[in-house]
Amino acid sequence: MDIVCLDMEGVLVPEIWIAFAEKSGIPELKKTTRDEPDYDKLMNYRLAILKEHGLGLKEIQETIEGIDPLPGAREFLDRLRERVQVLILSDTFTQFASPLIKKLNYPTLFCNSLIVSPSGEITGYKMRVSDSKLSTVKALQSIGFETIAAGDSFNDLKMIRASRAGFLFRSTEKIIADNPDLPAFEEFDDFLEAIFGVLKD
Repeated sequence: MDIVCLDMEGVLVPEIWIAFAEKSGIPELKKTTRDEPDYDKLMNYRLAILKEHGLGLKEIQETIEGIDPLPGAREFLDRLRERVQVLILSDTFTQFASPLIKKLNYPTLFCNSLIVSPSGEITGYKMRVSDSKLSTVKALQSIGFETIAAGDSFNDLKMIRASRAGFLFRSTEKIIADNPDLPAFEEFDDFLEAIFGVLKD
């Protein structure tokens, strides 16, 4: 049985940290997993900047409320879910994701959680499991699923490589160039057709 595992930010919704960087006027927060492969290093960098500027969960959530899915993303997901089970695997956090999942018509999401003080300061984060995307794909395979995976960033490559079929969607020129064997797409219709093409009926 096939199951499709998709990244969320950059694939279905805009990058949350980029949106917050633009709203807060802090360009340093535009750095994402497209730029920094080491997620722990990236998150500690982000948390230090938030602390420096006195910003917390409330300010980020206010930005997220105004974020809409990428044009065509909800329709893409709806059509995909008519044919196959879909799981969103994201390195975002439960405290960020709820408004976005609602706008995507409530697909299943596996992500992580933030550690937040009573004052609203984000003091740390808790990963659901180490190397969560790859670990989840392997766990699904261990219970009889064949995975098809797609994403846009460095932290998606392991799950893509471990899957029966994998794709890049709206990735960077560097990641595409460094992974020439992975089909890369920019439009949802083409992406959907490619996934349908590898499903086992």
